[in-house]
Amino acid sequence: MTTYAVRSASPAKSKADAVVVGVVQGPDGPVVAPGGEDVAKAWGRKWRPLLTSLGVKGASGEVTKVPTAGTLSSPLLVLVGLGKAAAVDQVAVRRGAGAAARAVTNAASVALALPADSATLVRAAVEGFTLGGYTFTTYRSGEQTAATPSEVVVLSPAARSKATTAALAEAQVVARAVATTRDWVNTPPGDLTPPRMAEAVAQAHGALTKGRGAPKVSLRVLDETDLAELGCGGLLGVGGASDAPPRLVELVYAPKGATAHVAFVGKGITFDSGGLTLKPGSSMKDMKSDMAGAAAVVAATLAIAELGLPVKVSAFAPLAENMVSGRAVRPGDVLSIYGGTTVEVSNTDAEGRLVLADALVRATEVAPDVVYDVATLTGHMVLALGDKVTGVMGVDEVVDEVLAASEAVGEAMWPMPIPEEMQERVRSSKVADLAQHDWVRWGGGLFAAAFLREFTAGLPWAHLDIAGPSFHSGGPSGHTTPGGTGVAVATLVELARRRAEG
Repeated sequence: MTTYAVRSASPAKSKADAVVVGVVQGPDGPVVAPGGEDVAKAWGRKWRPLLTSLGVKGASGEVTKVPTAGTLSSPLLVLVGLGKAAAVDQVAVRRGAGAAARAVTNAASVALALPADSATLVRAAVEGFTLGGYTFTTYRSGEQTAATPSEVVVLSPAARSKATTAALAEAQVVARAVATTRDWVNTPPGDLTPPRMAEAVAQAHGALTKGRGAPKVSLRVLDETDLAELGCGGLLGVGGASDAPPRLVELVYAPKGATAHVAFVGKGITFDSGGLTLKPGSSMKDMKSDMAGAAAVVAATLAIAELGLPVKVSAFAPLAENMVSGRAVRPGDVLSIYGGTTVEVSNTDAEGRLVLADALVRATEVAPDVVYDVATLTGHMVLALGDKVTGVMGVDEVVDEVLAASEAVGEAMWPMPIPEEMQERVRSSKVADLAQHDWVRWGGGLFAAAFLREFTAGLPWAHLDIAGPSFHSGGPSGHTTPGGTGVAVATLVELARRRAEG
C-alpha cells in the first residue's frame, strides 16, 4: 500500500529512489516547470544541453528517465512533459503525475516535484499518480499486482497549510473511489450480474461502515419480488429476459447537521446486448461498461461518507442485464414505470432510460434539494462530443453547477440543450403516456434527456451522459488507463461539497 505525504523539501536534496520534475514547452524550447528549479540549478549550465541531447520537448505525456550519477541525492530523475508553459494547470499536473506513475514502478519511494504551490495542484498530483498507476490484473493467470512505491512525497511550498493537508487526504479518498469504480466496470459481465453487483456494493458498504467511528450509511437492496410489489416496470421489463434478475440498490448517508440533501441516480446495465433490438457483435464488446453510472454514484456516495461531508446523500442504482430470451420486452410493449406512468417501448436497445425512470421517481419521493443522474445513455452524445467529454443537460442553474464542479476537479463536461420540440416527441405515443424512442436520427441524446425529465417531478435536476468518457479503449494516457475510467466520481463529490457549503 502506498502512503502519501506533502513536504517543502528541495527535489535536488531528496533521497527518494526517483524524483519527478515537470518540463514545459517555452517559447525558446523546453523549460523546467515550477517546483523543479533546484534540479535545473544542480545541473547548472549542463541543464539545457542535457534536455537537447535527450530530445526532451516538454510535450504532454512525454517521459524521460535520467540517471543522476550523483548530481542529485536521488539516483533517478524522471522528466515529465506538461505541455505549453501557459497551460500548466491541474489538468496538466494530473496527467503528468499519471504518466510518471507508470515510469517508476521499480522505485520504493518517489518525490513529485511537479507544480504544487496550491492545494488544488497537490490534489491533482496525488490523484494523477494514484490513478495513473492503476492496474486491473484480477484475471491474468500468474500475474501479481504491479509493484507500486511504498511512499510518495509531494514537494510543495504550501506543505504546511491546512488547505493542502485537507487536499492530500481528500485526494486519496477520491482516487480510491475512482479506482473502485474502475474495478467494477472492468469486471467481466458474467461475474458482475445485477445480483453480484449488489453484493459487491454491500461488501464495499460493509468495509466502510465497520468499526467504531465509522460513518453510518444505510443500504437497501430490492430484489425482483420487491420490485414487482412496487411496480417498477422499467427494471422488470429490461431485466426480465435475463436469468440474473434485476436489483435496485439504495444508499442513504444522513450525517447529523447536514445542511443539504442531494440525490444521485446511476444507470446500472451490467451487460447490454440490445435485447430484441440486438446490437451488432462489434458493438457489444465493451458493454460490460454500461453500468458505469451506477458504479460512479455508489462509489461517490461512499467517498462522501468517508470524508464526512455535512450533506445528506440518497443514492439509487438500478441494476439490470439487457438480454434476449422468450421473456424479453418487445418493441410495441407498454411498461408501467414506478408511480404509474406508462411508456411505449420502440427500441429495446434504449433500455437505460427505462431503468432510470423507476429510480428517478424513487429519488423524487425522498424530497432532495437536487437530483443528479449519471448514465452511459446514448451513442448520440458520443457522436456530438467525442469519447472524452460528458454531456450535461437539465435545469440551467443545475447544469451550470455541474460544469463548475467538473472544471474544479478537472473532468471535461459540456452543456447540451433540451429543445422544446423534444417534449412533443417524448409524448408522441398513441397508446401510452410517453414514447421511449421514436427512431428519428437527429437529437437522440436530447430526446433521452427530455424523457428522463418527465420523471423528475419538476425538481432541480441535471443529467450527465457519460457514454463517451466512461470507458477508454486505447492505451494509457496521463492518469487514464485502459478500461473503465471512473469518470464523474470526482465531480459528484465536489457537487456534494459545494452543496454542503451552501
